[in-house]
Amino acid sequence: MTLTELKYIVAVAREKHFGRAAEACFVSQPTLSVAIKKLEEELEVKLFERSANEVSVTLLGEEIVRQAQSVLEQAAAIKEIAKRGKDPLAGPLRLGVIYTIGPYLLPDLVRQAIVRTPQMPLMLQENFTARLLEMLRTGEIDCAIMAEPFADTGLAVAALYDEPFMAAIPSSHPLASRKSVTAQELKSETMLLLGTGHCFRDHVLEVCPEFARFASNAEGIRKSFEGSSLETIKHMVAAGMGVTLVPRLSVPKEALEVRPKRRREDASFVRYLPFEDDVPKRRVVLAWRRSFTRYEAIAALRNAIYACELPGVQRLS
Repeated sequence: MTLTELKYIVAVAREKHFGRAAEACFVSQPTLSVAIKKLEEELEVKLFERSANEVSVTLLGEEIVRQAQSVLEQAAAIKEIAKRGKDPLAGPLRLGVIYTIGPYLLPDLVRQAIVRTPQMPLMLQENFTARLLEMLRTGEIDCAIMAEPFADTGLAVAALYDEPFMAAIPSSHPLASRKSVTAQELKSETMLLLGTGHCFRDHVLEVCPEFARFASNAEGIRKSFEGSSLETIKHMVAAGMGVTLVPRLSVPKEALEVRPKRRREDASFVRYLPFEDDVPKRRVVLAWRRSFTRYEAIAALRNAIYACELPGVQRLS
């Protein structure tokens, strides 16, 4: 048994395809297949079920792949320990971010990271929460910025900040003249939501009880439209198609000015209103595998995040 063979089975489990796994490992498919067959013969177990279109991992194979991932991480830790004597922060950090956080946090975060730790470039990956959790488990990324709640997978988690939600309403809407709104006032509106798979959709439904209660009401959420991104939904709101909720960091700074300037290209300007009471919010956290050994890198990333502007959120230590 070699580390190379363990690397191959982890790649196949991740890609669920021998050809793609071979490409990811920079070897030919026959080389990878022969090595995996050799390992299966040595262990006297079948690790993968092969079919015409896809490769699946056997039940016993899943356990072996998890252990292989752990062994590979421990082997990598030996190199990391050696690097610490020179520079604990040397080398890239692979960071995942969910779609509803990335566009609003990453520009400032990348600038802070370049200034603070230029020797530790961030390799960024935007995706859904479920996919980022899988990538953490398989070692494709080192850490991820996500919003709770998510399935407990034995990860180490550090709270970053609590982010309130705001209501986005067309300026032509009667509620647009208000200084604040309540969930009750929104329940009869056409609610624009992200599509299935976005955790922010679930967050809106979980933290806004009024929305959940009228989910089957023809005048409420059942009449909703689905958008592919928050920015797409904002344009739909600007066009007067309905209202939505957005996280505070996604609200443009100029939109909160006393007299916001309406852009010529906007058919209807969007007003962003806070909630009067029981403000819905989400907790944003940094998660990483407990076996990940670059503690200094995690600490440096947290410091870079806290150095970002983060308007309107409650920072957590």
